[in-house]
This record gives sequence, C-alpha cells and structure tokens, in this order.
Amino acid sequence: MSGLEILKWLENSPIVDNFEVLEFRQRLSVFFLKLKVEFIDKSRLFTKEYIDEIENNYSFHWQDSESNFIIRWDNAPHHKNFSTYPHHLHEKEENKIEESLVISLLEVLEFIENKLKDFS
Repeated sequence: MSGLEILKWLENSPIVDNFEVLEFRQRLSVFFLKLKVEFIDKSRLFTKEYIDEIENNYSFHWQDSESNFIIRWDNAPHHKNFSTYPHHLHEKEENKIEESLVISLLEVLEFIENKLKDFS
C-alpha cells in the first residue's frame, strides 16, 4: 500500500478523529511515512515506516488518551533469540515482549479498528 493510499484510508476511517503527517517521502522505490493519528477514543498511534528495495523498518506505537502505553510493534534489531527476529511487539508493560510477524501500517490500523469497533 502506498503512502497516499494510507492517507486516504485515514481520511475515510470512522475510527480516526484526526491525523498529522509529520514526514512523508515517496519516490520510485523508497517510501518513508511518519504519522500521529488520534482515534475516536482519544488514543493515539505514532508511526514510522521506511521501505525500499532492501529494507523495511517500522515502529507503530499505540497509547491511550493519558499517554499510557498499549502496544508497540517494531523491528529494531534486538531480541535475537526470537524466531521472528527482528520482528517483535511490546505489550502494555515495556517488559512484556513477544514474537511478531512482519506487520504493515494497514494491518496495525485494522487491528486498532477491530479493538475500537464497539466504541461509542
């Protein structure tokens, strides 16, 4: 999914209250997108995603309205003992780290959408 397609998804999503593009670069085979997204429950997602022909680096950090950590997916090169290295996620408490498959920004947004679907 291209950066423009992600922005269109955000514009049309019923769970997104607003979003800010902090940085966006897209060329032939290089893509970098940094966002701050606020959802209808006032939780926020901070994203960084860089993709080129060789690399795919990402960090997707979701926190509640009071800035309490909920979950973060990233592929920083640590936790070499994981079978999914370097892909992993941090849940609720920073010391709970689990294996994770490669995940895209769209998949993260769909995960959050599923969690917020009953929010009124």
